[in-house]
Amino acid sequence: MAKVIVTCDSTCDLDQASVDKYHIIVCPLYVYTGQEEHRDGIDIKAPQVFEYVSRTGILPRTAACTSEDYTKFWQPHLDEGCEIVHINISAEFSSCYQNAVLAAQELGHVYPIDSRNLSSGSGLLALEAAELAQAGKSAKEIFDYLETKKLRLNVSFVIDTLEYLAKGGRCSALVSLASSLLKIKPCIEVIGGKMGVGKKYRGKLAAVINQYVHERLKAAGDVETKRIFITDSGVTDDIVEDVRKAILEEAPFAEIIHSNAGCTVSSHCGPNTLGILFFEAEK
Repeated sequence: MAKVIVTCDSTCDLDQASVDKYHIIVCPLYVYTGQEEHRDGIDIKAPQVFEYVSRTGILPRTAACTSEDYTKFWQPHLDEGCEIVHINISAEFSSCYQNAVLAAQELGHVYPIDSRNLSSGSGLLALEAAELAQAGKSAKEIFDYLETKKLRLNVSFVIDTLEYLAKGGRCSALVSLASSLLKIKPCIEVIGGKMGVGKKYRGKLAAVINQYVHERLKAAGDVETKRIFITDSGVTDDIVEDVRKAILEEAPFAEIIHSNAGCTVSSHCGPNTLGILFFEAEK
């Protein structure tokens, strides 16, 4: 049986320890600040995005990997006789998946998965794929399993400011200003591959995030307690530690992984965004 390599888009927002442990290979999307081109997570990271927006008042532009990018990215592994499972950001957010499918059809032995998700929600699928590959499953077996399991992802974030969404045209400047004055912090949910607004919280960030974590896990009901991600775009260490405690008060997760949001999530949601991302239990 051919060796299976797991690859993913940089939008999976995996922590470096997980990438190293599971030998996952990351394909970077593009980020443009003015005319300058950067590779997400390599040439530019979230703090530089925030500095650019603070200095210019303009959001960076992000761009998908092309089919040619994927072909070059995968070809060396295929030349070694490997098969590939690749995790893409939701096709509702980017053309990455369509481009990956085009490249995979040309190359063969590549299985792109539309995660219907983003950030470490997609990252959870990548870790599952890597564990199955290590257990000796074929690329097709992994693909079939994840096509079902991705439907159980529970992904959401609380954002501290609507400024970035307003700059990106996803809400009006008036709504952003009103939310700022009222200290409203909305929960952004990913459902059916698309982002929508859930509950709107009000108050100081630390208290809001604590309430969000408790409510999110309670509302989910039965959860798969193998693993959960805390992914944020720059909150304090104290808040992250409080989130860890809140998670364990609600469910006995065996592994809590903390990762930093990459440039794609950060350029849309802004600083001080935090989410918890996990699988609901199989029904």
